[in-house]
Amino acid sequence: MASLNFTPSYKESETFSLASKALKLTTREDIQPHLDDLAKLTKITKLDLSGNTLGTEASLALSEFISSHDSIKLHIQEINFADLYTSRLVDEVVASLHHLLPVLLTCPHLEILNLSDNAFGLRTIESLESYIAQAVHLKHLILSNNGMGPFAGERIGKALFKLAELKKTQKKPMLETFICGRNRLENGSSLYLALGLKNHGDGLKVVKLYQNGIRPRGIMNLLHYGLQYNKKLEVLDLQDNTFTETASTLLTEYLPQWQNSLVELNLNDCLLKGKGADKVFKVFQDYKFENLQRLKLEYNEIEQDTIEERLIPALENDHFPKLQILELNGNRLDEDSEALDVLQARFEEMELDDLEELDSDEEEEEEEEEEDDKETFQEIDIEPLEKELAATKIDDLAEALSKTTI
Repeated sequence: MASLNFTPSYKESETFSLASKALKLTTREDIQPHLDDLAKLTKITKLDLSGNTLGTEASLALSEFISSHDSIKLHIQEINFADLYTSRLVDEVVASLHHLLPVLLTCPHLEILNLSDNAFGLRTIESLESYIAQAVHLKHLILSNNGMGPFAGERIGKALFKLAELKKTQKKPMLETFICGRNRLENGSSLYLALGLKNHGDGLKVVKLYQNGIRPRGIMNLLHYGLQYNKKLEVLDLQDNTFTETASTLLTEYLPQWQNSLVELNLNDCLLKGKGADKVFKVFQDYKFENLQRLKLEYNEIEQDTIEERLIPALENDHFPKLQILELNGNRLDEDSEALDVLQARFEEMELDDLEELDSDEEEEEEEEEEDDKETFQEIDIEPLEKELAATKIDDLAEALSKTTI
């Protein structure tokens, strides 16, 4: 999930990787042999240190190396710092980012940064917020499984907004990919995340916010105040958040605008509910999605009638000419039906081994779901919020890092 929608290609001679070696790089002496190897390369376009553990002193040494070697500073396009702090104390992580992130801002061709699977949480948010707001060359940001929480998520959203403002000023391309899954973003971060995404407009192509505990009102905030303005979305992944009928209904208002751009829609485990799912499938019945290749709707209480009356006609009318993957497991479907036979004949790899049966065991979840069903969309005046964000100086955001010495 925490991966790009494409595979970047680099010359092997320009790639340096220590990926998954489980190296414990604590001191300058620990990392120096690897820096010596780096120094042998005349041009480095990709650096992958994922799956190791980096200490404060080693981080400083690495930052100094990048700053003083044009071979990497002027050519680096992708950096993978995922899973880089196993066993490190929070103070070490904070100090490491304090050294590394500012120097990355000096790399004019750094377009891809992966910081996933690091326990950042709130303690690191100042460094992250400052970096994101100023990373004018960045096109693809992967921030998954970082223990953010809603407050940090809100600040990430604000930083995304400011990044877009800076990109406009410097006439740089907008962010194309934003991946921020498994971060407990919840409803509390949804409004500012939405404003941040909105400000990247048609430039934003991929948004993945899976497994964040976002409930219907938060989903509606994201859709109404953010995603509807990203009119050229190719991938939308909101897996394992909660829609119910209310957010599903709002989604149907914006789905048609992505009919020519959308390549993947992942709503697995989103509890669309029967009526909500039926409304979503009616959009597929009414509009042709020219480029949709992957449609994922598992565990959403989709009813058999919706498949027969909405999906099958959509397929028969060639509304999914490029659809390769269809996921419908875990829904309320009749495994012996002709409709499912038709689907399995067309999508041979589709799994339908866990279809839901209505029984008394579901009653335990009904009370919580009823509360979600009661959530309605609340209109908010966002103009003052956007004006406030636009007026905030980038220098104010960067104050925490302004005294950093490389």
